[in-house]
Parts: sequence; C-alpha cells; structure tokens
Amino acid sequence: MPGFELFGDKERKEVNDVLDSGVLMRYGFDGMRNGHWKAKELEQTLEEKLQVKHAQLVSSGTAAVTIALAAAGIGAGDEVIMPTFTFVASFEAIMMLGAIPVLVDIDDTLTLDPKAVEAAITPKTKAIMPVHMCGSMADMGALIKICKEHDLILLEDSSQATGATYKGKPLGSIGDLGCLSLDFVKIITAGEGGAVLTNNPKYALHADRFSDHGHDHKGNDRGAETHPFLGYNFRISELHAAVGLAQLKRLDEFVAIQKKNYNMLREALSRIPEITFRTVPEGGEESYSFLSFFLPDIETARKASAALKDHGVDACFHYYDNNWHYIRKWEHLKELKTLYPIPAEVKEGLKYLQTKTFEQSDSYIGRNISCLIKLSWTEEEVKERANKMRNVITSVLTKS
Repeated sequence: MPGFELFGDKERKEVNDVLDSGVLMRYGFDGMRNGHWKAKELEQTLEEKLQVKHAQLVSSGTAAVTIALAAAGIGAGDEVIMPTFTFVASFEAIMMLGAIPVLVDIDDTLTLDPKAVEAAITPKTKAIMPVHMCGSMADMGALIKICKEHDLILLEDSSQATGATYKGKPLGSIGDLGCLSLDFVKIITAGEGGAVLTNNPKYALHADRFSDHGHDHKGNDRGAETHPFLGYNFRISELHAAVGLAQLKRLDEFVAIQKKNYNMLREALSRIPEITFRTVPEGGEESYSFLSFFLPDIETARKASAALKDHGVDACFHYYDNNWHYIRKWEHLKELKTLYPIPAEVKEGLKYLQTKTFEQSDSYIGRNISCLIKLSWTEEEVKERANKMRNVITSVLTKS
C-alpha cells in the first residue's frame, strides 16, 4: 500500500481509452464513448472480485459512508456506533446526515470491541460501523450476532482493508452495507473515489440514485430522467474509474507483494520478546498493508517511534498523538467547531464527549506502532529495514 507506487502501462491504457473518447462523465453521451464505460466496468469487476451483488461507485470513501448511511434510512437523531480509532471521515459522514456518532473503545484488534459496542446500544441506535483499520478487521462474528439480536444495521468501512477476508469473504461484503476508499494512498487507487457495496437491492437502488441528485437512471435520455427523491452529487468521473479499474485487476498481485514484505518484517520483530502483535480474529486474513504491534507501555512506544524516524525508518505511525485518526486530538468534534449550526438533538447527543474517557483505547493505541508496508520495496530494502527496525527497537528497550 499504496497502489500508486506501481502505476504503469495498464493504468495508462485504461485512462487513454477515456481520453480518446473525450467523455469524462460516467452518465450519458452514449454515442461518443466508443463503447467505453469505465465506471460500469469497475462496478461489475468489484461485484465479481468482492463477491457482492451490487457496487456503486462514488467520489470518495467519505461519500461512500455518507451514501451507505442514507441508503439505509439513517438520519436525524439516529445513533451510529463507531470506534475511537478511525479517520475523521467516519464521524463527519454520520453528522452530515444529522445522525449522532457514538464512539466506543477498541480492543487488541485495533477495531471495535464488541463488549463496548453492546454496552453503548440505546433505543436510538440504528447502526454499528466497524472500521477495518490498517489492513485488518473487527470481530465480525460477534458484531453480526449483536446486530441480529438488536435488529441493527451492520455497515463495514473497509477503506484501509481492501483485499482482506473474514472466513473466506472479502471485507466490505459481510455487513448489510460496505464501503471502500479508492483515494491516492489506498492499496488500490483511483486517485479519488469510493464504493458502496451491498447485497440488498433496495439499498443498492437508493445508493445509485442518492449519489446523482436523485436521478432514476432509467433509459438513455438523461434529460428525461425523473427524481424519485432528493439526492446530491457524489459521482465519480470516468478518468478516476479507469485508473481504479486497472488497479483492481492487480489487487491479488498487490496483496501478494505486501504479504511477502509483511512476513519478512514480522519475522524480524518476532525475535523481540517484549513485542506482541495485533489480534486478527479467527478466520480472518489481513490485507498485509500495515504491520501493527504493541510495546510494553506508551513511553516505550513513543521512544521507539521517534528512534525509528531518526534512523530513517519512515511510515511507522504512533497514532496516540495523531490528530487525523484518534479521538484524543479531535477537538473540532468535541467542541463542535463547524461552519453551520448543529441541530440541538445532535448537540445533546454529543455531550458525552465532554467527560467520557477511553482508557482501554488509550492503552492499545498508546502502546501500538503501525508500519506501512510498501509495494515498491526491493527484497534487499525489506531485509535492511527489518534489521534496522529490530536493532532500533531492541536498543530502545534496553535503555528503558
């Protein structure tokens, strides 16, 4: 990860098809296209590759979460349970619809703790949204059970875990709805883009229409289409879809490279007794886009993170103090700093953030370091990196 590292002739060929036709929009202009429908082809390929009946391309992963929530009828005053460790887009998408993000602790999977989820359910809860961070997954079996018992929607955010599976099923295809990101730093990229996945035909129809101003997409005359309901513009362009199509066809290649590099690094760090690795739920297989491990305490993790950076080991993240991915630095959420008035119901629903603490999440994130696995490394570079990481962390532990 990310897929842009291996851009090449396959991506150029798909993009040139679009440029040669001159049609950059995914809808209409049938006669000018020379038979090229990149967005449609990418949706069909996603359905086949990720074993899902419906895929709707959209403009971003954030748009995908927003559309998935809207497609399921989630809106004003509804509560959506989400993890403390994610990207800010998770709560942004929920709040955009007037719903209330309910943040709960993670466990050693670095994703939703099912016990914390169950404790947070109220009569207003409508959905549970696991976010499969850093290439691996939540305990989907436990979350599926909770959703069935409480009649809740299960919405997977697989933006960072495309290519991972749980009990043989691709992440994103397991819940009622799934979301992917195809932005520039994901394992497969379209530059910008995302997708909503579902096996539910009603949700698929809603996602198709909501993402394009409510158009019903019936017939070939765009001007004659009707608007069954209000929608917004979350369309992807043919250029972005073309890049994503070429990249998706290379997903297995990318995962295999990541797995090889991941295993070499993990084997080196496994020799350090003080290191433990994130838990992958039974039946799960990562996308191997990150190697995530725990050190004995937060101070050791901070020192190790700084030492790795000082020794030229880049892209190793200590998320405890990160303002994009962990709740500690989300002051704009806690203080509701927006450009628009927040509904009173949402303000009331978010008051818990003023006093609630997340000691369990702090413990896991504080001790964790997640290292990006790059596709472009040579075998020699991986070996050198593995030795350097082992030596640096061993030195930090010796001094602690």
